[in-house]
Amino acid sequence: MESTNGWAEQLKAMEGIAGDRRIDHRYDLKLELRWKLIRRQRALDSGTGTSVDLSSGGILFDAGRPLPPGLNVELSIFWPALLRDTVPLQLMVFGRILRTSGNCAAIRMVRHEFRTIAQLPEHRRAATAQGGRTPSAPKPAPWY
Repeated sequence: MESTNGWAEQLKAMEGIAGDRRIDHRYDLKLELRWKLIRRQRALDSGTGTSVDLSSGGILFDAGRPLPPGLNVELSIFWPALLRDTVPLQLMVFGRILRTSGNCAAIRMVRHEFRTIAQLPEHRRAATAQGGRTPSAPKPAPWY
């Protein structure tokens, strides 16, 4: 007769096999994005969508329509945080579509980078009200 510990170990081993075996932890973030299908440095198609989840290795997103697996894709994701509390950011992701299901596409990230984007209209209005100058951001703390 096997002990209770033996069954617990077997159950844990089976859960590891049947469960999520991804290396990278996935984060449920619903962020607006723009996508472009790329082939030979040319945009074949583009559209808008929403991220479903993100990890350091890939992204699952809803493209609003089915996309073909195997093509390169460029995502421009509107990031929810501001640089120095004033400048909007976007996360640029370059990768390949690995699989699709309905309107959702899973990509493996090849490269990513953060970029600043043009000021939001309310920031431009605030700058105009201050004589063309944008509100000054707080100075960063010294790094030492």
